[in-house]
Amino acid sequence: MPWERIPEIVIILITVVMLVVYVPRSRLREALVVFFFKQTITWPLGLAVVHYGLIEYPVRFFSNATKVHFSFEYFIYPSLCSIFMMTYPEGQGWLRRFMHYFIFCTVMTVLEVGAERYTASINYIHWTWYATWLSLFITFFLSRKFYVWFFKVNDDGVL
Repeated sequence: MPWERIPEIVIILITVVMLVVYVPRSRLREALVVFFFKQTITWPLGLAVVHYGLIEYPVRFFSNATKVHFSFEYFIYPSLCSIFMMTYPEGQGWLRRFMHYFIFCTVMTVLEVGAERYTASINYIHWTWYATWLSLFITFFLSRKFYVWFFKVNDDGVL
């Protein structure tokens, strides 16, 4: 196993632990719906970003099957979206809800930029950190709207 895969394996393990900690058993159904919805968004978007040469993933699992970073697009990102939704500040003010988006997007962007600079797992070709942040924000927002619609949640705000 190449040394470049160790950070990916560590992140997968951390994500599993975070799922166990932040997703209560009583809300597992909600988390799974969000997880699967996020997969339906991230997989085609990830394929498009790689196909158009915006990002490349030199070190990845299933490298013979796809050029997309399978672990991130199909497990890590949807898992973090489930955690995002399970910790969403329902009934709070718009600033608190926006900060929830802001913190999740910023932490994920900082980690991705760190991976891009210090590992061989991702290379930005025609991509920037703010494109990552914006795409994260938009997909979190779409996932939130889907969650509110699917579970008939009384969502009193824009975010």
